[in-house]
Amino acid sequence: MESPTQLHETLRRVTALIEEQGFQRSDLLNPQGLAARTALPQTIVRILLEGGTPPTDTVNDRVRARIKALSDAHLTRTGRRMSDLAADIGNCLGVSGYWARQVCDGKKVPSVELLHGLVEYFKVEGGEAFFTAPADEALNRALLPVLDRLANPNTDPVQALMDRYGVKTTDLRMHGSLTREQLERLLEGVFRSVLPPEGEEKP
Repeated sequence: MESPTQLHETLRRVTALIEEQGFQRSDLLNPQGLAARTALPQTIVRILLEGGTPPTDTVNDRVRARIKALSDAHLTRTGRRMSDLAADIGNCLGVSGYWARQVCDGKKVPSVELLHGLVEYFKVEGGEAFFTAPADEALNRALLPVLDRLANPNTDPVQALMDRYGVKTTDLRMHGSLTREQLERLLEGVFRSVLPPEGEEKP
């Protein structure tokens, strides 16, 4: 079966621009990075990138799975315990730590009001739709900025480098792709490789 038209068209345009501009497909259509950005399983992202259709799910399935994915990523990144995360969310949203833990474990579905609170807590883009949208729509939303950057190349070389490797402010905060210190070291290495030593002029 073919993937939904909107995602199919976005992928077609992104792929064409990748080939035209000489990028590696894996740099911009990396399943691991896209899975982290969308809170979708890598297997689902791979199916969609290959033009397939993932298994049917319900809105409640999506909400539970994506909140759990964000919670697991948060714990991996920070080294915190689930009890600490649940207590923090409970305090922020005015609910019990037990309820918050059930939600973070993917066992309970929050109300619309509390889902809005989780949008704010995890700082996700797209509002409640981040949790409720079908997988193809979620992936398409994540690919639209990629398409925009390819269609309108950035003249800022530092931003272009960050774009190429999928480094965004939200990634640094939410998904732990790089810490701020790691990003600074990366950029420092790039600058040293292209700038002449102090006191020397460019050839």
